[in-house]
Amino acid sequence: MSRSAEEIGRTERGPRPLPPLGEQRAATGLSSVDKVLDNGLRVIAVHQPTVPMIELRLRVPFAGDDPMHAARAEVLAATILTGTDKRDRIAFDTDLALVGGELSAVVDPELLSIGGNALASGFDTLLDVLADALTGATYPDDEVEGERGRLIERITVARSQPSVIARQALQKHRYGDHPFTREMPEASDVAVVEAADVRALHTACVLPRGSVLVLVGDVEPARAIAAVAAALGGWKSDKSASVLPPLPEITPKDLLLVDRPGSVQSQFRLSAQAISRTDPRYPALQLANLAFGGFFSSRLVENIREDKGYTYSARSSLEFTPDGATLLVDTDTASAVTAGALLEIRYELGRMAMVPPTESEVDTVRQYAIGSLLTSTSSQGGLASQIAALAILGLGVDWLTQHPDRLKAVTVEQVAEAALEFFAPTRFTGVIVGDAAKLTALRALGGVTLQ
Repeated sequence: MSRSAEEIGRTERGPRPLPPLGEQRAATGLSSVDKVLDNGLRVIAVHQPTVPMIELRLRVPFAGDDPMHAARAEVLAATILTGTDKRDRIAFDTDLALVGGELSAVVDPELLSIGGNALASGFDTLLDVLADALTGATYPDDEVEGERGRLIERITVARSQPSVIARQALQKHRYGDHPFTREMPEASDVAVVEAADVRALHTACVLPRGSVLVLVGDVEPARAIAAVAAALGGWKSDKSASVLPPLPEITPKDLLLVDRPGSVQSQFRLSAQAISRTDPRYPALQLANLAFGGFFSSRLVENIREDKGYTYSARSSLEFTPDGATLLVDTDTASAVTAGALLEIRYELGRMAMVPPTESEVDTVRQYAIGSLLTSTSSQGGLASQIAALAILGLGVDWLTQHPDRLKAVTVEQVAEAALEFFAPTRFTGVIVGDAAKLTALRALGGVTLQ
């Protein structure tokens, strides 16, 4: 006689108790080598033979003050893997496909990032293709022209999206004209980029000194380092890769209301200064942020999504910058409930500072933080990406493997101190993007200035 799941889950005395969670164990004892080569490139190689693959992540500091830098950088990232004297675009793709591999490039105001993977047996081919692009990219005129047109289309569409408008408004509100705010170039700037401009940018800025290459997979670290030194030995320059100038600290001030006539929704983007990962208070702040709005059962979500129904999604997060971090609170609401949502966000910020997370809340977010970290680093790709993000800040594998223990050591009192220090409503600024004519109720709340 078969029993239902409900019958199996019950006894005569009631529901069967859930078993306790098992111990979450970090990936300790990883075999790794962290070395700076003669050309100034830092290479971190980690042995993780879970599958016979190699994951590669290259991060090149790629800042620029020229107003046209963002446009040229976007075209460069789109075409760096499209042609050298040895390979055209088809040859790049074919050589990588033959070893089960791929490579792609993206750029932001801080970094040029090249990432991909290949079968472990194709490691040398992966490095040869990468070296060819780094030292011999020719940026063929036809490839630049084609990618330039595709970029213009994508940028034009993206700049009409509410989330992009809100992000750009927040960046300008926080940092003014700092190069960090140039996350997306103007389509008109991209339209005038020539292949010669991109070649000159590559020569001036795609440099090994100050860059970081991370390799994770089924290869012995010493062998990986030696292979990189041989493959990338011709990538040389006496100059260092270009880093962003320091960001100004975020100044608490009124929210900026950015008018978007006809919009039926409002985009909230609130922000406050935070601290870097190396600050001793960081683990406590990480847990405080999770309790406030960092996961689905957080206070902010419970209030404005589950209780009030003001939004489908709300969250807070730590956004890492080149020299620190910021707290970011973001959500989208209907115009009619924008004022109510702002009131509740401010209420939850104040409650976070005055009624800190309980022991139960802290235990829940601690388990979530440790579990999320272990899950994100359980694969070769996830581990490579995490290490690359840390390495560009000067950190290494040890910081990552030791972080679960730092989270376990955080006390309820330390989380309360972080909540009081970082979540006070008066520390925040930001933007609300919406139809100002529909948002007159914001005046009653104060602290909001129309652009």
